[in-house]
Amino acid sequence: MTKILVVIKEVWFFIWGILLFHVMYDRKYLKSKYFKSKNYGIGAVGWRWVINDFMARVFLGVNREVPFPISPYISVSNPKNIEFHVDDLNNFQGHGNYYQAIGESKIFIGKGSWIAPNVGIITTNHDINNLSSHIEGQSIKIGERCWIGMNSVLLPGVVLGANTIVGAGSIVTKSFPNGHCIIAGNPAKKIRDIK
Repeated sequence: MTKILVVIKEVWFFIWGILLFHVMYDRKYLKSKYFKSKNYGIGAVGWRWVINDFMARVFLGVNREVPFPISPYISVSNPKNIEFHVDDLNNFQGHGNYYQAIGESKIFIGKGSWIAPNVGIITTNHDINNLSSHIEGQSIKIGERCWIGMNSVLLPGVVLGANTIVGAGSIVTKSFPNGHCIIAGNPAKKIRDIK
């Protein structure tokens, strides 16, 4: 009996997920691996993300302008300025992350990169002479196959090359464009190279 209830629940997520997806999101995200399974998509975790996001948008009023399913515990400003591969939709399903791409500045997240909970990616800061406004932003680029550890912050203009690991709690104030390294600390410094 329990197995039948699980199947019914997964079919329910699938049917409602498809209906809601076509109404609320950019369809390019349907190509994500998170909406596929050996059962034609039934049971794929992406449909749960859609249902949870829908509930948060309707009942809590959060993330209404974001064109992809997102956790209600993540904050995104100016989602049109965030670029990532559809298979990396998992980076928007955690807790406490802040993606800030104000103005013309953008956030680029390379394919296969992982972003842990409570990470801030910030493209601009407040103007110290007028705290109600921001200074001109600078884009942030995270290369492919990077790992951004929990509670880290990437500040405006940072470029991380491919295969860069950012230690938990790090404040990244400068770029490491060559990648293939571990960085950590406040401010973040290269700890060692990775082959």
